[in-house]
Amino acid sequence: MPNIKYVLQRITQMDYKSMIDTAKKVHMRSGKNTMSIFFDMIKCGFQYQAGYMDYWVFEFETLTPAQRATYITRGQNNRYVRLLNKKESWYKISDKVNFLKIFDGYHGRDWMDLREHTPQEFEVFCQQHSKIVAKLLDGSCGRGIEFFETGDKSKIVGLYDMLLAGKRYLVEEYLTQHEQINKLYPMAVNTIRLVTIKNGDTVHLVFACIRIGNGKEVDNLNSGGMAALIDMETGKISTPAADKNGKAYDIHPLTKVKLIGYPLPFFQEGVELVKKAALLIPDLAYVGWDVAVTPTGPVLIEANEFPGHDLYQFQVQLGPDKIGLMPRFDKACEGLAPVNE
Repeated sequence: MPNIKYVLQRITQMDYKSMIDTAKKVHMRSGKNTMSIFFDMIKCGFQYQAGYMDYWVFEFETLTPAQRATYITRGQNNRYVRLLNKKESWYKISDKVNFLKIFDGYHGRDWMDLREHTPQEFEVFCQQHSKIVAKLLDGSCGRGIEFFETGDKSKIVGLYDMLLAGKRYLVEEYLTQHEQINKLYPMAVNTIRLVTIKNGDTVHLVFACIRIGNGKEVDNLNSGGMAALIDMETGKISTPAADKNGKAYDIHPLTKVKLIGYPLPFFQEGVELVKKAALLIPDLAYVGWDVAVTPTGPVLIEANEFPGHDLYQFQVQLGPDKIGLMPRFDKACEGLAPVNE
């Protein structure tokens, strides 16, 4: 049953120009009439709570009604968040400093909140770590992240004040990733996204992919990166990688690494790590975890109380039946009552 409040809100807030532009893009991709696509988008908004970007990314123009009904759209993703994540507890992981405190021992790196440290203490931190990462406390999609080489003392002159002025209060040591992950793409820390749903004392792994950088220092899809699914049993990449436009890559365009079948070290250890971590936040049962793989094992980079659903259902990564992930997610949620009602 569609969430009427959500649908009405989306109608009043819709960027109709972008919607029409997207319909034109779908026309170029499919050859179908632009206006028929536009009205089909509106229909999908009501029937499947799908935004126009869902329509584009998941290639809804190619799907039957039965197939469309299995997709985790923007509205359906909101449903899982409402069902599973107590809103008053979002801050526990949305604020990156809170996250690091709660998961001390799970994230494997030094960090500093500049609001609580002096310039002299920051200088000592930089002397201990030749490269650092500065972040906004509530940044997402790879935005607001900056990297600094700090091995030379002259490079940090004025840096403390600059970071404070830009509200990049969180400073972390830059992690060295495992050689096997580095071969995929060395300019970014390529993180594994593991999505868990906690039902009682059982933590279900419902989605696994690796995000890989492509020309920038971050791996996020919204910053030009790509994502490939991981076989949950073998820990190997099982599909081509796809970018935000759905373009498929069997081979990384820059490193020329063949992706399908590529083994990811410490994958099962990463799964066990997030399952243990999930039990530390009982009010947040639907979480997207970002895991980095270091030479000695997996560590948590961050957690998302509102996991992005755009990674879930690229057509190039689904089977021939083109069925989405909703049946898998709903099975993990069986018997749960909404936490926000």
